[in-house]
Amino acid sequence: MTRELALTLLLATTACTMTPKQTLPEAPVASAYPLALDGEAVPAWRGMFGDPRLQTLIDLALRDNRDLRIAALNAETARAQIRVTRAQGLPNVNLDGSYSGQQQPSSVADAGVGLGNVASSAVTFGQFTAQAALTSFEIDLFGRLRAQNAAATERYLASREGQRAVRLAVIGAVADAYLAERLADEQLRLTEVTLADWQASLAIARRLHDAGQASGVDLAQAEGLTRQAQADLVQRRRERMLATHALTLTVGASLPADLPPPIALMQQPIRTALAAGTPSDLLLRRPDIAQAEHELHAANADIGAARAAFLPRLSLTGMFGVASLALGGLFNAANQSWSYTPAITLPIFRGGELRGNLDLARLRTSIAVATYEKSIQTAFREVADGLAARATFASQLTEQKVVAEQAERRVVLARMSYQAGMASRLELLDAQRSAYAARQALLTARRDELTSAIALYRALGGDTMTETPS
Repeated sequence: MTRELALTLLLATTACTMTPKQTLPEAPVASAYPLALDGEAVPAWRGMFGDPRLQTLIDLALRDNRDLRIAALNAETARAQIRVTRAQGLPNVNLDGSYSGQQQPSSVADAGVGLGNVASSAVTFGQFTAQAALTSFEIDLFGRLRAQNAAATERYLASREGQRAVRLAVIGAVADAYLAERLADEQLRLTEVTLADWQASLAIARRLHDAGQASGVDLAQAEGLTRQAQADLVQRRRERMLATHALTLTVGASLPADLPPPIALMQQPIRTALAAGTPSDLLLRRPDIAQAEHELHAANADIGAARAAFLPRLSLTGMFGVASLALGGLFNAANQSWSYTPAITLPIFRGGELRGNLDLARLRTSIAVATYEKSIQTAFREVADGLAARATFASQLTEQKVVAEQAERRVVLARMSYQAGMASRLELLDAQRSAYAARQALLTARRDELTSAIALYRALGGDTMTETPS
C-alpha cells in the first residue's frame, strides 16, 4: 500500500496544466492624451475636497452607502467561493463509528445449519467498528482543479477591484450631489433677493402709475418680472428639495443637523488642476481596468478547466479501521482493516457537453478581452474629456464673471439714469433682468467647472492608490 500511495502522491506533484498562457492585449488607445496639461498629482479624497461639510458627508457615505455595502458583500462572497473551490482539491476524510447487534436462531448460527434438529434457543452477538474513510479524492493530473481555483481567486480579486471602483464612484457621486445642492441653495437665495427687489420696484411702479407719472407699460413690465421671479422661486424651492433628497440617497443616511457650515460655490476649495500623466498610468490607477484584467485571467483559467475535462480523472477512495465483537478489544492490532480503490475515469460520450463547455469558455475569454479593451478606451476618453473641460472652463468662468459684473454695473447706471429722468423704467427693469440671469449663469458655470474636476479625479483613478477600502 505504501508504494501505491507514494506513486499517487508523485502523480499529484507532477501534474501538468491545460491553461493557455495569458498575454494581455496592447492598450487600444493613443500613447498620449490630446491635451497635455500640467497639474498636481492625484491626491487622496480629503486632499481633493477641502470643504469640511463635504468631507463629513463623504465619511458618512463610505460608512452607510448601500452600493458600497453591496460591493463589500460581493467581495466577501467571492472570498467564500475560493474556500469552496479549494476544498474540491483536498481529500474528504470522515471518521465513522458504529455498533450493530443482532439475534439469530442457534440452528442458523450453528455451523450445521439445516442439518439436524432446530434448537429453540437463539444466539445474540454484536460488532463494534471504527474507521476513517477517504472518499473519492481526485488526483489533479491535468490541472482541472487548479484552474478552477485560479479562476475563483481571480474573480475574488476582480470583486475587490470592483469594491474600489464603487468606492471611487460613491465619493464622486457624493461630491456631485453636494454641488448640486449648493447650486440649488444659492440659486434659491439669489431668486429670493431678486424677488424682493422686484416686488419693491413693482410697488413704486404702482404708486407712480396711480399718480399718473408712469405708463401702463412700465407697470405691466414690473408685474411681469415679479411674476416670473415668483415662478422661479417655486422652481428653485423644488430643485433644492430634490437636490437634498438626492444627496441623502447618495450618502445612504439622513443628513446630520450638526454638519459644518457650507462653503459657497465661488469659494469651494476643490482642486481643479490635476496631472493626468500618460494613458499607461491608468492601467495602475483605474480599479475598473484592474477588475476587467482579473476577469480576463479568470476566463482564461476557465479554458484550462474545460480542456482538462476531456482527459482522464484519477481518484482515490480508501478506508482504514478496526472491527471487533467486543468493545474492549476494538483497537487491538489483529482487528485492523483497510482498503483502497484507485479509479480512473475517461469521458467517452457526453453528448457534446465538454466541447460546448470549451467553446463557451473561449467565447467568454474573447468577451473578457473586448471588455478589458473597452474599459481602457472608456478611461482614455474620460480623461481626455476632463482635460478638455479643464482647459476651457477657466476662461469661460472668467468671461462669465465679467458678464455678471457688467450686468451689475448696468443696473447701477440704469438706476441713476432713471432717477435723473434720462432713461425709462423699462431700461432699468431690463438691466435688472439681465443681471439676474448673469448671476444665475455664473453659479451654474462654477458648479460645472467643479463637477468636471470631480469627473477628471474619478477618471484618473481617484484615491484608490492611496487608500484601501475597509
